[in-house]
Amino acid sequence: MTRVIVISDIHSNLTALEAVLADAGTVDEAWCLGDLIGYGPDPNECISLIQELPNLFCMMGNHDFAAIGELGSDTFNSHAYRSLLWQKNELSKKNLNFLKKLPSTSQIIGEVTLVHGSPRDPIWEYIMNLETAKENLSFFDTPYCFFGHTHYPAFYNWVADDEEPTNETPEPLVTQPLANRAILNPGSVGQPRDKDPRASYAIYDPQNNTWQLNRVEYDHKQVQERILKAGLPPYHANRLDTGS
Repeated sequence: MTRVIVISDIHSNLTALEAVLADAGTVDEAWCLGDLIGYGPDPNECISLIQELPNLFCMMGNHDFAAIGELGSDTFNSHAYRSLLWQKNELSKKNLNFLKKLPSTSQIIGEVTLVHGSPRDPIWEYIMNLETAKENLSFFDTPYCFFGHTHYPAFYNWVADDEEPTNETPEPLVTQPLANRAILNPGSVGQPRDKDPRASYAIYDPQNNTWQLNRVEYDHKQVQERILKAGLPPYHANRLDTGS
């Protein structure tokens, strides 16, 4: 069995990332769906740790994209924009170059299309509901698509081509078979927004076509302290209490 860890939206939260990797244990491959930076206090540390993962494949997220170019203040809210300016200044040259090399278009590995946002718009579009998921079906040809960006775990599943898809909220630790086609989100490692403050990730088994969502508790209080110590927006620290 091949174990692939699927992570997304780390957002410079080293403590959460370390907890996720410890919980996952040994994996054969690591697929990261983008947004390594933004919001949190540990951009360089997170990028360095991500690069140590086995057989890594990493996508570019919208925060990563903003950090390597000109930041438009109208693209992000004031809190996110302020955080990104700080992150861009903190990034080492080596880690900035790593971000610049990340793919910003959809990528295919085996039977999976990888994106940050959506197949239709790999950087920016949010798949937040069944209708948007259905609209994106024609923009990828593989059986499965893994996406991030929303900070919500999601499982849009088509049992058969001629049936309506289901929109499920995956239960942690339940191994779910993937059917005809599916669009899946592992949730956010570093800043969950589904009202569950635990870090979120998934394990994908390509041989058996299964997906398992996992949630991990971590010491978010120390992350909050580092956010405030760095002078970053308190809003991003406070959100870690409730995962919202």
